[in-house]
Amino acid sequence: MQLGILGLPKVGKTALFNALTASRQATGRFRASKTTNVGVAAVRDRRLEQLRDLYRPKRYTPAQVRFVDVPGIDRGRGETLDLAELRMMDALVHVVRAFEDPELLHPSGGVDPRRDMETIDLELILADHEVVERRLERLAQARKRGLSDLEKRERALLSDRILPALEAETPLRRLEFDANEEKRLRGYGFLSLKPMLVVVNVDEAAVGDPDAIAALAAPPAAEPGQRESAPCANPSGRSPSSARMRLLAVSARLEEDISRLDPTDQGDFLTEAGLDQPSAVRVVQAGYELLGLISFFTVGDDEVRAWTLRRGSTAVTAAGAVHSDMERGFIRAEVTGWRELIDAGSLAVCRERATLRLEGKAYPVRDGEVVHFRFNV
Repeated sequence: MQLGILGLPKVGKTALFNALTASRQATGRFRASKTTNVGVAAVRDRRLEQLRDLYRPKRYTPAQVRFVDVPGIDRGRGETLDLAELRMMDALVHVVRAFEDPELLHPSGGVDPRRDMETIDLELILADHEVVERRLERLAQARKRGLSDLEKRERALLSDRILPALEAETPLRRLEFDANEEKRLRGYGFLSLKPMLVVVNVDEAAVGDPDAIAALAAPPAAEPGQRESAPCANPSGRSPSSARMRLLAVSARLEEDISRLDPTDQGDFLTEAGLDQPSAVRVVQAGYELLGLISFFTVGDDEVRAWTLRRGSTAVTAAGAVHSDMERGFIRAEVTGWRELIDAGSLAVCRERATLRLEGKAYPVRDGEVVHFRFNV
């Protein structure tokens, strides 16, 4: 999973990046960094940790997430987003500032999280609008030779639904698409269509306070004369989906400080702050939810490992995630829940208790299951 961190300058993006990746990138108070930071973080999973403690394997391999922290933009100085980097991301993490600091002035003159959300959304929309216009121009030129049926459907989707929504300043993530439409749009890398996790960077005192993000969760009221986007967005009458966006309150500076502590000391500081888990865990969990991902585990004396899979994927697809030979020569999957394995102490005892099941190719693997694949090639 790849997550791109973006936002305006001086909102705490790099502090959050440091907290997520245990990095030490500079976070100047008076000058925003112009550097793109890249880091990889292991996904902390308590279920996997318990399995590791049970097996004590030679190798312990948690899932990993790649974070990319792109420089903040300041339209007043003609700055733009690092679009090439962001288009490769699976989802975007937009850091918005909700803390006051008289020594750290907001580039827009005052703290207003909703305004900042709209500012970044507009940047993404403008970038997508440019992509659509270029593609429609090429399709218009291709009409001289005659468009294929696939190109005609593509042009209709872009001109009848995508372009009107963007011109109404509606992020594409608010629209509903069927499976065929999503497949056609996949190659565009539309930024406003990517799932968005909005991280509200709050004061330490506001961590865990539901009011810190409650106002942002409500849809903004339409301004007088504002164009309605629903008719162009959903001609079929389907409601816009909210599954592509989440809100999460974090104190990036506090979390950065905690990430620099010895792991044995972090728990006490999290408790004092009223948190049960660090931001690295909460952000990754939100990313998994946004992207519809789950984790399944493989265990043994050699390695205990987590694998990432799309929710609803079958056992044979899971086998392919481990190794292509397993998918090609799939016979069956032996499946049990991680709790059942911890309670039993071994897969052998799970077999005796009949909690280790035999499943075929079409079995949908569930989050947290331990899977052993039988195959022959």
